[in-house]
Amino acid sequence: MKIEGKVAVVTGAASGIGRALARRFVAEGARGVAVADRQAGPLQAVADEIGGLAVTCDVTDEAAVRALAAEAEERFGPIDVFCSNAGVALDGGEEAPDEEWRLNWDVHVMAHVYAARAVAPKMAARGSGYLVNTASAAGLLTHVGSATYAVTKHAAVALAEYLSIAYGDRRVRVSVLCPQAVRTAMTEGREEGVASIDGMIEPEALADCVVETMEREEFLILPHPQVLEYIRRKAADHDRWLTGMRRLRSRFADD
Repeated sequence: MKIEGKVAVVTGAASGIGRALARRFVAEGARGVAVADRQAGPLQAVADEIGGLAVTCDVTDEAAVRALAAEAEERFGPIDVFCSNAGVALDGGEEAPDEEWRLNWDVHVMAHVYAARAVAPKMAARGSGYLVNTASAAGLLTHVGSATYAVTKHAAVALAEYLSIAYGDRRVRVSVLCPQAVRTAMTEGREEGVASIDGMIEPEALADCVVETMEREEFLILPHPQVLEYIRRKAADHDRWLTGMRRLRSRFADD
């Protein structure tokens, strides 16, 4: 799908990846872009910059996500592209407090569920639409420092796979965005972490990759192409891969 002439919604758009996607969609000739986030001030600044619609939204609240979709439709017409992009990053293993597990689940999984409920049936009825769900390379591989992040990002990938299977024959395309380290507020102070082992990219480079992958209508969006080889190694010998990941974890724990 090409973005030109399309209506897009981007969540988590007050900064970072979401802001870069909104800017790029406008540059590609989108007919209208609605941006959503909990940070009202920075969000309005993005909307003013791109000539879009700002909707303050907590993506963990289904009613708020439905209201976002309704407001975007009222302003621009039917939604062609919905980028469910909001995210959080908290370190911690199985001992992390339940509230952190719930927050990760609500932001990384249920927000995608709510977006799909709000727009996918309408897209299917029209025979056209695109869901772009932000996960992470951690959803395909893992995260050695955060169980809450790794587990919920795996679930995000699984949900995107399900949605692609369920809606693909009705011309609703689904892609899952799985980057490693991207220079955003979320990665500030983590420049030397394991996620940046293959380099930290700028949000604008990621947005380029998203647009190019959407035009090819491929499922995996991999701004770090090395991830594809890591997936193959994991699938080829899971035990060897786990051994390597233990070594990687020890290496960064000692730094």
